[in-house]
Amino acid sequence: MESPDHVLVVDDDAEIRSLLGEYLRKNGYQASLVADGKSMWTALARGKVDLIVLDLMLPGEDGLTLCRKLRGESDTPVIMLTARGEETDRIVGLEMGADDYLAKPFSPRELLARIKSVLRRTRSLPRNLRADDARAIRFAGWQLDAVARHLVSPDGVVTSLSGNEYQLLRIFLSHPNHVLTRDQLTLLAKGHEADPLDRSIDIQVSRLRHRLGDDPANPGIIKTVRGEGYVLAVPVEVER
Repeated sequence: MESPDHVLVVDDDAEIRSLLGEYLRKNGYQASLVADGKSMWTALARGKVDLIVLDLMLPGEDGLTLCRKLRGESDTPVIMLTARGEETDRIVGLEMGADDYLAKPFSPRELLARIKSVLRRTRSLPRNLRADDARAIRFAGWQLDAVARHLVSPDGVVTSLSGNEYQLLRIFLSHPNHVLTRDQLTLLAKGHEADPLDRSIDIQVSRLRHRLGDDPANPGIIKTVRGEGYVLAVPVEVER
């Protein structure tokens, strides 16, 4: 029999930890509860964790810092919790590598639904989103500087990228020659279930093509696969 999924809750509020631990165990999950980043690393070192519920506001290192460090060595899914609901907090959390975002106050039932959704989609996607130590990624004469987060053209022109452009390009570069559906791209880029009527990912792909000088009528780098999605159709070289 398969062991239950292991969820690690990192929150300095003892009442929330206790409530979530009881609810998760009642619904068939193994739950570990810790109050800060130091205890989080200790819990991760003890064994396999399938998902981390990480509070943004923690004593010592905050959730954003911990998420960024975690992404440097692990692809364990992260759901970020915060008492603040501003759009900027959500965007920063997702750009640091969180898979989803939930503002307090929330119901345990809602969090459970998010946990199921994140686990389902991360397990259905190609397993090559693991954070790596790439310093530069080369493709089609272009180079993405993963440290400075800018793009260098074949003739040496440096172009700054927005957070969304950088994230989307990294997604494509992590999946060369693999067709990604619009829903998969939305899930990876935005961290939540896609709205069937939401075609904003098409706009983002169009903008990224423009950055790359990719002919929209006959693109050679990011190609459209009719009825399926998009594919980065060029070789990729990683410099570490």
